[in-house]
Order: sequence, then structure tokens, then C-alpha cells
Amino acid sequence: MIYENLRQFADSWGLVATVVLFLTLVGWTFLPRARDAHARAAVMILEDEEQPHG
Repeated sequence: MIYENLRQFADSWGLVATVVLFLTLVGWTFLPRARDAHARAAVMILEDEEQPHG
């Protein structure tokens, strides 16, 4: 009985919650204020590493 109720909840509202979370995270990527962070991450691999001390 409990399993069936949880399964029905996950099939309906769980799917809605997952879609909303996905759209939120994808939308967050395209915010204008995130542009600098994305530009920095794009070239981070190409920058020289700091020399170890000692």
C-alpha cells in the first residue's frame, strides 16, 4: 500500500519536480550575470598552473 502510493506520487509530482528543476538549472546557465564565470571557466584549462612552492 505504501509502495503504491509512493510510486503514484513519484510518477506524477516527481516528474513535474524533476522537469522544473531541470528547466531552472538550464535557465540559470543563461543568466547575464553568469557570463563572466562561464568565460573564465572556458579558458581556465589553458592557463598556466602556479609553480609549487619549495
